[in-house]
Amino acid sequence: MDTSYLIVGDGIAGSSAAETLREEDPEADVTVVTDEGEALYNRILIKEFAKGKLPEAPISIHEPEWYDERDIDLRLNTYVTDVDADAHEVHTHEGDTLDYDKLLIATGGTPAQLPVENSDAEGVHHFWTFQDARKIREHAAEADTGIVVGAGLLGIDLAAVCGAQDIDAHYLMRGDRWWRYALSSEGAEIIHDALEELGVTPVFDSGVDHFEVDDDGHVTGAVDPNGEHYDGEFVGAAIGLDFNTEWLAGTDVECDDGVVVDEYMQTGVEDVYAAGDITQFYDVIVGTRTQNGAWGSAKEQGAVAAENMAADAEKTEFRWVPSYSITHFDFPFLSFGHPTLGEDTAERSYGEGEWRSLTFYEGQLVGGVLIGDLSQQSTYKQLIREQRQVADQTDVLLEQTVDPDKLESPPQAE
Repeated sequence: MDTSYLIVGDGIAGSSAAETLREEDPEADVTVVTDEGEALYNRILIKEFAKGKLPEAPISIHEPEWYDERDIDLRLNTYVTDVDADAHEVHTHEGDTLDYDKLLIATGGTPAQLPVENSDAEGVHHFWTFQDARKIREHAAEADTGIVVGAGLLGIDLAAVCGAQDIDAHYLMRGDRWWRYALSSEGAEIIHDALEELGVTPVFDSGVDHFEVDDDGHVTGAVDPNGEHYDGEFVGAAIGLDFNTEWLAGTDVECDDGVVVDEYMQTGVEDVYAAGDITQFYDVIVGTRTQNGAWGSAKEQGAVAAENMAADAEKTEFRWVPSYSITHFDFPFLSFGHPTLGEDTAERSYGEGEWRSLTFYEGQLVGGVLIGDLSQQSTYKQLIREQRQVADQTDVLLEQTVDPDKLESPPQAE
Protein backbone atom coordinates (compact mmCIF):
# COMPACT_ATOMS: atom_id res chain seq x y z
CA MET A 1 0.00 0.00 0.00
CA ASP A 2 1.35 3.44 -0.97
CA THR A 3 2.45 5.74 1.86
CA SER A 4 0.41 8.91 2.30
CA TYR A 5 2.20 12.13 3.20
CA LEU A 6 0.31 15.21 4.32
CA ILE A 7 2.01 18.62 4.40
CA VAL A 8 0.22 21.51 6.07
CA GLY A 9 1.68 24.72 4.64
CA ASP A 10 2.92 25.62 1.17
CA GLY A 11 5.74 28.02 1.97
CA ILE A 12 9.25 27.14 0.88
CA ALA A 13 9.56 24.51 3.66
CA GLY A 14 6.36 22.71 2.70
CA SER A 15 7.00 22.95 -1.03
CA SER A 16 10.59 21.75 -0.67
CA ALA A 17 9.34 18.81 1.36
CA ALA A 18 6.71 17.93 -1.25
CA GLU A 19 9.27 17.98 -4.06
CA THR A 20 11.73 15.87 -2.06
CA LEU A 21 9.06 13.34 -1.09
CA ARG A 22 8.09 12.87 -4.70
CA GLU A 23 11.76 12.22 -5.57
CA GLU A 24 12.32 9.88 -2.60
CA ASP A 25 9.02 7.98 -2.87
CA PRO A 26 7.67 8.15 -6.47
CA GLU A 27 4.59 6.02 -5.76
CA ALA A 28 3.47 7.82 -2.61
CA ASP A 29 0.39 9.97 -2.14
CA VAL A 30 1.54 13.54 -1.43
CA THR A 31 -0.97 16.19 -0.37
CA VAL A 32 -0.20 19.86 0.38
CA VAL A 33 -2.77 21.94 2.23
CA THR A 34 -2.56 25.72 2.55
CA ASP A 35 -4.89 28.42 3.78
CA GLU A 36 -3.56 30.82 1.15
CA GLY A 37 -5.28 31.29 -2.19
CA GLU A 38 -2.16 30.93 -4.34
CA ALA A 39 0.69 28.49 -4.69
CA LEU A 40 4.28 29.06 -3.57
CA TYR A 41 5.71 32.51 -4.23
CA ASN A 42 8.98 34.22 -3.39
CA ARG A 43 8.67 35.84 0.02
CA ILE A 44 12.03 37.53 -0.56
CA LEU A 45 10.86 39.33 -3.69
CA ILE A 46 7.49 40.49 -2.37
CA LYS A 47 9.28 43.33 -0.59
CA GLU A 48 10.53 44.60 -3.96
CA PHE A 49 7.01 44.26 -5.32
CA ALA A 50 5.63 46.28 -2.39
CA LYS A 51 8.22 48.98 -3.09
CA GLY A 52 6.84 49.26 -6.63
CA LYS A 53 10.05 47.90 -8.15
CA LEU A 54 8.73 44.62 -9.60
CA PRO A 55 5.55 43.46 -11.35
CA GLU A 56 3.67 40.42 -10.02
CA ALA A 57 4.97 37.97 -12.62
CA PRO A 58 8.46 37.28 -11.18
CA ILE A 59 7.12 36.71 -7.66
CA SER A 60 5.38 33.39 -8.26
CA ILE A 61 7.55 30.29 -8.07
CA HIS A 62 5.09 27.45 -8.58
CA GLU A 63 1.93 27.58 -10.61
CA PRO A 64 -0.73 24.93 -9.88
CA GLU A 65 0.53 23.02 -12.93
CA TRP A 66 3.83 22.42 -11.14
CA TYR A 67 2.00 20.30 -8.58
CA ASP A 68 -0.06 18.53 -11.23
CA GLU A 69 3.06 17.55 -13.15
CA ARG A 70 4.45 15.92 -10.00
CA ASP A 71 1.18 14.31 -8.98
CA ILE A 72 1.03 16.40 -5.81
CA ASP A 73 -2.47 17.16 -4.56
CA LEU A 74 -2.49 20.92 -3.77
CA ARG A 75 -5.47 22.22 -1.79
CA LEU A 76 -5.67 26.02 -1.64
CA ASN A 77 -7.90 28.05 0.70
CA THR A 78 -8.07 25.14 3.11
CA TYR A 79 -7.87 25.77 6.85
CA VAL A 80 -6.83 22.93 9.12
CA THR A 81 -8.76 23.06 12.38
CA ASP A 82 -7.29 20.18 14.34
CA VAL A 83 -5.36 16.92 14.15
CA ASP A 84 -5.94 13.52 15.72
CA ALA A 85 -2.42 12.16 15.94
CA ASP A 86 -3.56 8.78 17.29
CA ALA A 87 -5.91 8.25 14.36
CA HIS A 88 -3.44 9.84 11.90
CA GLU A 89 -5.99 12.26 10.52
CA VAL A 90 -6.41 16.01 10.07
CA HIS A 91 -9.70 17.91 9.93
CA THR A 92 -10.43 21.00 7.83
CA HIS A 93 -12.80 23.95 8.15
CA GLU A 94 -15.09 22.39 5.54
CA GLY A 95 -15.52 19.24 7.60
CA ASP A 96 -13.19 17.09 5.51
CA THR A 97 -10.95 14.46 7.07
CA LEU A 98 -7.50 13.90 5.58
CA ASP A 99 -5.72 10.68 6.53
CA TYR A 100 -1.94 10.45 6.65
CA ASP A 101 0.87 8.06 7.39
CA LYS A 102 3.35 10.90 7.89
CA LEU A 103 2.48 14.52 8.71
CA LEU A 104 4.63 17.62 8.20
CA ILE A 105 3.81 20.83 10.04
CA ALA A 106 4.96 23.80 7.95
CA THR A 107 2.37 26.42 8.84
CA GLY A 108 4.76 29.23 9.73
CA GLY A 109 3.37 32.20 11.59
CA THR A 110 1.05 35.18 11.48
CA PRO A 111 2.36 38.70 12.17
CA ALA A 112 1.77 39.70 15.76
CA GLN A 113 -0.52 42.65 16.33
CA LEU A 114 0.62 45.51 18.52
CA PRO A 115 -1.19 45.30 21.89
CA VAL A 116 -2.30 48.93 21.75
CA GLU A 117 -5.49 50.84 21.04
CA ASN A 118 -6.54 50.99 17.36
CA SER A 119 -3.82 48.62 16.19
CA ASP A 120 -6.45 46.96 13.97
CA ALA A 121 -7.44 50.24 12.27
CA GLU A 122 -7.62 50.64 8.51
CA GLY A 123 -4.21 51.60 7.19
CA VAL A 124 -2.20 49.56 9.71
CA HIS A 125 -0.34 46.94 7.69
CA HIS A 126 1.54 43.76 8.50
CA PHE A 127 3.92 42.32 5.93
CA TRP A 128 3.95 38.55 5.45
CA THR A 129 1.91 37.28 2.51
CA PHE A 130 1.69 38.25 -1.13
CA GLN A 131 -1.78 39.60 -0.42
CA ASP A 132 -0.27 41.81 2.30
CA ALA A 133 2.23 43.11 -0.23
CA ARG A 134 -0.50 44.00 -2.71
CA LYS A 135 -2.37 46.03 -0.10
CA ILE A 136 0.81 47.73 1.08
CA ARG A 137 1.87 48.67 -2.44
CA GLU A 138 -1.53 50.13 -3.29
CA HIS A 139 -1.86 52.14 -0.07
CA ALA A 140 1.76 53.31 0.01
CA ALA A 141 1.49 54.68 -3.51
CA GLU A 142 -1.18 57.16 -2.38
CA ALA A 143 -0.01 57.96 1.18
CA ASP A 144 1.99 61.04 2.17
CA THR A 145 2.89 60.31 5.80
CA GLY A 146 3.85 57.05 7.44
CA ILE A 147 4.92 55.30 10.62
CA VAL A 148 6.99 52.12 10.92
CA VAL A 149 7.12 50.04 14.10
CA GLY A 150 9.45 47.11 14.74
CA ALA A 151 13.22 47.59 14.81
CA GLY A 152 14.18 44.31 13.17
CA LEU A 153 14.73 42.62 9.83
CA LEU A 154 11.06 42.73 8.81
CA GLY A 155 10.47 46.26 10.04
CA ILE A 156 13.22 47.65 7.89
CA ASP A 157 11.46 46.22 4.82
CA LEU A 158 8.46 48.38 5.65
CA ALA A 159 10.73 51.39 6.13
CA ALA A 160 12.20 50.73 2.69
CA VAL A 161 8.69 50.61 1.20
CA CYS A 162 8.05 54.06 2.65
CA GLY A 163 11.30 55.34 1.19
CA ALA A 164 10.64 53.88 -2.25
CA GLN A 165 7.08 55.24 -2.30
CA ASP A 166 8.15 58.76 -1.18
CA ILE A 167 6.30 58.58 2.11
CA ASP A 168 7.47 61.00 4.80
CA ALA A 169 7.89 58.37 7.51
CA HIS A 170 9.05 58.07 11.10
CA TYR A 171 10.53 54.78 12.26
CA LEU A 172 9.60 54.39 15.93
CA MET A 173 12.03 52.13 17.83
CA ARG A 174 11.78 51.10 21.46
CA GLY A 175 15.54 50.97 22.02
CA ASP A 176 18.43 53.27 21.22
CA ARG A 177 19.20 51.74 17.81
CA TRP A 178 17.95 49.49 15.04
CA TRP A 179 18.29 45.71 15.70
CA ARG A 180 19.93 46.34 19.04
CA TYR A 181 20.23 42.62 19.76
CA ALA A 182 22.74 42.15 16.94
CA LEU A 183 24.31 45.55 16.23
CA SER A 184 26.37 47.92 18.33
CA SER A 185 25.79 51.65 18.12
CA GLU A 186 28.57 51.95 15.54
CA GLY A 187 27.10 49.33 13.23
CA ALA A 188 23.56 50.58 13.65
CA GLU A 189 24.59 54.15 12.83
CA ILE A 190 25.37 53.05 9.28
CA ILE A 191 21.78 51.83 8.96
CA HIS A 192 20.36 54.96 10.57
CA ASP A 193 22.17 57.18 8.07
CA ALA A 194 20.93 55.01 5.20
CA LEU A 195 17.35 55.30 6.45
CA GLU A 196 17.67 59.08 6.55
CA GLU A 197 18.86 59.02 2.94
CA LEU A 198 15.68 57.12 2.03
CA GLY A 199 13.61 59.82 3.69
CA VAL A 200 12.77 57.75 6.78
CA THR A 201 13.50 59.35 10.16
CA PRO A 202 14.58 56.98 12.97
CA VAL A 203 13.09 57.83 16.37
CA PHE A 204 14.74 56.10 19.33
CA ASP A 205 13.46 55.20 22.81
CA SER A 206 10.00 55.48 21.35
CA GLY A 207 7.35 53.01 20.17
CA VAL A 208 3.56 53.25 20.13
CA ASP A 209 1.27 53.94 23.07
CA HIS A 210 -1.80 54.11 20.83
CA PHE A 211 -2.87 54.91 17.28
CA GLU A 212 -5.22 57.73 16.40
CA VAL A 213 -8.01 57.26 13.86
CA ASP A 214 -10.49 59.44 11.99
CA ASP A 215 -14.27 59.10 11.99
CA ASP A 216 -14.05 56.38 9.34
CA GLY A 217 -11.71 54.25 11.45
CA HIS A 218 -8.63 54.95 9.32
CA VAL A 219 -5.34 55.52 11.09
CA THR A 220 -4.11 59.12 11.11
CA GLY A 221 -1.15 58.94 13.47
CA ALA A 222 0.42 57.54 16.59
CA VAL A 223 1.33 58.75 20.04
CA ASP A 224 4.43 57.19 21.56
CA PRO A 225 4.97 56.39 25.27
CA ASN A 226 6.68 59.76 25.69
CA GLY A 227 3.55 61.58 24.57
CA GLU A 228 5.01 62.58 21.18
CA HIS A 229 2.60 62.62 18.23
CA TYR A 230 3.52 61.46 14.72
CA ASP A 231 1.34 61.80 11.63
CA GLY A 232 0.82 58.62 9.67
CA GLU A 233 -1.92 57.63 7.25
CA PHE A 234 0.17 54.56 6.39
CA VAL A 235 1.49 52.34 9.19
CA GLY A 236 3.72 49.31 8.86
CA ALA A 237 4.09 47.12 11.94
CA ALA A 238 6.51 44.19 12.29
CA ILE A 239 6.97 43.11 15.89
CA GLY A 240 7.32 39.38 15.34
CA LEU A 241 5.22 36.33 14.57
CA ASP A 242 2.54 34.38 16.38
CA PHE A 243 3.25 30.84 15.23
CA ASN A 244 0.30 28.95 13.77
CA THR A 245 0.08 26.10 16.26
CA GLU A 246 -3.49 26.47 17.52
CA TRP A 247 -4.65 23.51 15.41
CA LEU A 248 -2.22 21.29 17.33
CA ALA A 249 -4.03 21.85 20.63
CA GLY A 250 -4.99 18.57 22.25
CA THR A 251 -2.01 16.72 20.80
CA ASP A 252 1.28 15.82 22.48
CA VAL A 253 3.24 17.94 19.98
CA GLU A 254 5.45 20.18 22.13
CA CYS A 255 5.01 23.86 21.34
CA ASP A 256 7.27 26.51 22.83
CA ASP A 257 7.13 29.67 20.72
CA GLY A 258 6.91 27.33 17.75
CA VAL A 259 7.07 23.55 17.33
CA VAL A 260 9.92 21.75 19.08
CA VAL A 261 11.83 19.28 16.90
CA ASP A 262 15.15 17.46 17.00
CA GLU A 263 17.91 17.65 14.42
CA TYR A 264 15.94 15.29 12.17
CA MET A 265 12.90 17.61 12.14
CA GLN A 266 10.97 15.10 14.25
CA THR A 267 8.51 16.16 16.91
CA GLY A 268 8.03 14.03 19.99
CA VAL A 269 4.91 12.51 18.40
CA GLU A 270 5.31 9.49 16.15
CA ASP A 271 5.01 10.22 12.40
CA VAL A 272 4.74 13.99 12.95
CA TYR A 273 7.50 16.30 11.66
CA ALA A 274 7.89 20.07 11.34
CA ALA A 275 9.95 22.40 9.15
CA GLY A 276 10.42 26.09 8.48
CA ASP A 277 10.38 29.16 10.67
CA ILE A 278 7.81 27.56 12.96
CA THR A 279 10.43 25.15 14.32
CA GLN A 280 12.40 25.34 17.51
CA PHE A 281 15.05 22.90 16.33
CA TYR A 282 18.11 21.35 17.89
CA ASP A 283 21.08 22.96 16.16
CA VAL A 284 23.87 20.40 16.01
CA ILE A 285 26.46 23.07 15.21
CA VAL A 286 25.93 25.24 18.27
CA GLY A 287 24.62 22.45 20.49
CA THR A 288 21.42 24.12 21.62
CA ARG A 289 17.87 24.76 20.50
CA THR A 290 17.52 27.64 18.07
CA GLN A 291 15.05 29.16 15.62
CA ASN A 292 15.58 30.78 12.24
CA GLY A 293 13.25 32.19 9.61
CA ALA A 294 15.65 32.54 6.69
CA TRP A 295 14.45 31.29 3.29
CA GLY A 296 17.41 28.96 2.72
CA SER A 297 17.09 27.46 6.17
CA ALA A 298 13.38 26.72 5.70
CA LYS A 299 14.01 25.15 2.30
CA GLU A 300 16.71 22.87 3.70
CA GLN A 301 14.58 21.91 6.68
CA GLY A 302 11.76 20.89 4.37
CA ALA A 303 14.10 18.68 2.35
CA VAL A 304 15.64 17.11 5.48
CA ALA A 305 12.23 16.40 6.99
CA ALA A 306 11.07 14.77 3.76
CA GLU A 307 14.14 12.55 3.51
CA ASN A 308 13.56 11.28 7.04
CA MET A 309 9.82 10.86 6.49
CA ALA A 310 10.41 8.79 3.37
CA ALA A 311 13.15 6.72 4.96
CA ASP A 312 11.09 6.20 8.14
CA ALA A 313 14.37 6.63 9.97
CA GLU A 314 16.81 9.21 11.29
CA LYS A 315 18.59 9.41 7.95
CA THR A 316 19.64 13.03 7.56
CA GLU A 317 20.31 15.65 10.22
CA PHE A 318 19.71 19.34 9.67
CA ARG A 319 23.10 21.05 9.64
CA TRP A 320 22.93 24.55 8.21
CA VAL A 321 24.40 28.03 8.62
CA PRO A 322 21.64 30.47 7.64
CA SER A 323 22.08 33.94 6.22
CA TYR A 324 19.81 36.91 5.63
CA SER A 325 20.55 39.85 3.36
CA ILE A 326 19.11 43.35 3.07
CA THR A 327 19.23 44.98 -0.35
CA HIS A 328 17.47 48.29 0.27
CA PHE A 329 20.58 50.46 0.44
CA ASP A 330 23.52 51.32 -1.80
CA PHE A 331 25.72 48.96 0.25
CA PRO A 332 25.27 45.25 1.06
CA PHE A 333 24.16 43.95 4.44
CA LEU A 334 24.30 40.31 5.55
CA SER A 335 23.67 38.53 8.81
CA PHE A 336 24.84 34.93 9.08
CA GLY A 337 24.50 32.16 11.62
CA HIS A 338 22.91 33.27 14.88
CA PRO A 339 24.15 36.80 15.59
CA THR A 340 21.80 37.26 18.56
CA LEU A 341 22.65 33.98 20.28
CA GLY A 342 26.18 34.63 21.46
CA GLU A 343 27.67 35.34 24.85
CA ASP A 344 30.52 37.51 23.53
CA THR A 345 30.97 39.76 20.50
CA ALA A 346 33.82 41.40 18.65
CA GLU A 347 33.55 44.12 16.02
CA ARG A 348 35.64 46.35 13.77
CA SER A 349 35.10 49.25 11.41
CA TYR A 350 37.08 49.29 8.16
CA GLY A 351 36.20 52.77 6.97
CA GLU A 352 33.06 54.64 6.07
CA GLY A 353 30.13 52.27 5.56
CA GLU A 354 32.13 49.09 6.20
CA TRP A 355 31.77 47.21 9.48
CA ARG A 356 31.75 43.68 10.90
CA SER A 357 30.54 42.02 14.05
CA LEU A 358 31.18 38.45 15.18
CA THR A 359 29.31 36.54 17.89
CA PHE A 360 30.61 33.65 19.99
CA TYR A 361 28.87 30.96 22.04
CA GLU A 362 30.85 28.65 24.33
CA GLY A 363 34.03 29.59 22.48
CA GLN A 364 32.68 28.92 18.99
CA LEU A 365 31.94 31.45 16.29
CA VAL A 366 28.16 31.16 15.83
CA GLY A 367 27.15 34.24 13.83
CA GLY A 368 27.78 37.78 12.78
CA VAL A 369 26.84 40.77 10.68
CA LEU A 370 28.67 42.17 7.65
CA ILE A 371 28.02 45.67 6.33
CA GLY A 372 29.65 47.03 3.19
CA ASP A 373 31.88 44.04 2.39
CA LEU A 374 30.53 40.50 2.21
CA SER A 375 33.66 38.91 0.78
CA GLN A 376 34.49 36.95 3.96
CA GLN A 377 31.08 35.38 4.50
CA SER A 378 32.08 31.96 3.14
CA THR A 379 35.09 31.82 5.45
CA TYR A 380 33.03 32.71 8.49
CA LYS A 381 30.32 30.19 7.62
CA GLN A 382 32.94 27.47 7.19
CA LEU A 383 34.42 28.27 10.60
CA ILE A 384 30.96 27.96 12.11
CA ARG A 385 30.42 24.59 10.42
CA GLU A 386 33.81 23.40 11.67
CA GLN A 387 32.87 24.34 15.25
CA ARG A 388 36.25 25.86 15.95
CA GLN A 389 37.08 27.27 19.38
CA VAL A 390 38.20 30.70 18.17
CA ALA A 391 36.68 33.22 20.55
CA ASP A 392 40.15 34.14 21.84
CA GLN A 393 41.52 34.86 18.35
CA THR A 394 39.51 37.87 17.24
CA ASP A 395 42.61 39.61 15.96
CA VAL A 396 42.82 37.03 13.17
CA LEU A 397 39.07 36.80 12.63
CA LEU A 398 38.69 40.54 12.14
CA GLU A 399 41.48 40.97 9.61
CA GLN A 400 40.21 42.47 6.36
CA THR A 401 40.91 39.14 4.67
CA VAL A 402 40.66 36.21 7.07
CA ASP A 403 43.21 33.42 6.80
CA PRO A 404 41.86 30.32 8.62
CA ASP A 405 45.32 28.77 8.60
CA LYS A 406 46.43 31.38 11.14
CA LEU A 407 43.93 30.08 13.66
CA GLU A 408 45.33 27.80 16.33
CA SER A 409 42.33 25.54 16.86
CA PRO A 410 41.73 22.74 14.32
CA PRO A 411 38.31 21.99 12.78
CA GLN A 412 36.08 19.88 15.06
CA ALA A 413 33.50 18.74 12.55
CA GLU A 414 32.34 19.08 8.94
